[in-house]
Amino acid sequence: MLSFRRPTDEQIRQYLAEQGRQPFSYTAIGCTRGEPQPRRGWNIDRNRVLLGRGRDLFEAAARAIDQWRMFPPAVATVCWPAQPREGAVVAVRYFAAPLRLWMLFPARIVYVLADTIERDARRIERLGFAYGTLPDHPERGEERFAVEWNQADDSVWYDLLAVSQPAHWLARVGYPYTRWEQVRFRRLSGTAMQTAVMPATVSED
Repeated sequence: MLSFRRPTDEQIRQYLAEQGRQPFSYTAIGCTRGEPQPRRGWNIDRNRVLLGRGRDLFEAAARAIDQWRMFPPAVATVCWPAQPREGAVVAVRYFAAPLRLWMLFPARIVYVLADTIERDARRIERLGFAYGTLPDHPERGEERFAVEWNQADDSVWYDLLAVSQPAHWLARVGYPYTRWEQVRFRRLSGTAMQTAVMPATVSED
C-alpha cells in the first residue's frame, strides 16, 4: 500500500483483513529454517549481533523478540504487534522520505522457532520467528528474527536472516535505495535489540 498520507488505523485494519486472505507472494516458504541456498536474482542477507552472556539475558532477548522490539521506531512501526504466532498477519508502516510516501508492507508469520541445534559441535538454543511477504509487499521473500544461546561459551546472539528480491516496480527502479534501506534496517535492528536487553546486561554485570 502506497499513500501520500499517513494511513489511519481504520485503513490499516481493513488493509490487513484484505491481505490476510491472500497467499504468500513467493514459493520457497520456510526457506529461512536452515541455511538458504543461493538462487539467481535473490539476496541473502544476515546480521549477527552479540548481546551478552547467560540464560537470563537469553530469556530477556526472547521476550524482546516476542514484543517486536527488534523493529527500530526510527525506521518502521509494526501494526499491530501481538505475540508472534503462526499465521498471524501484520503490516510494517514505513515512511520513504525521498519519495514522501507512506508504505505498508504486509507479511504473515510462517513459523515460530523454538529449538536446539548443533553448530561446530556446540549446542545452540534458538527462539524467534519468521514472516513471509504477501502480494502487496514491494519485496518478496522471508525474514527470520531469532536469538541464540551458545551453551559452550554462554554467548547470546541476535540473528537476523533475510531472503528477498524486488517485487514492485518502484523497488526495482529504486534498487540501490532499497538495498541501502535494508542495510540500515538490519543495523538499527541490532542496536534496538542491544537496547532492549540492556537492563538484563546491567544486572548480569
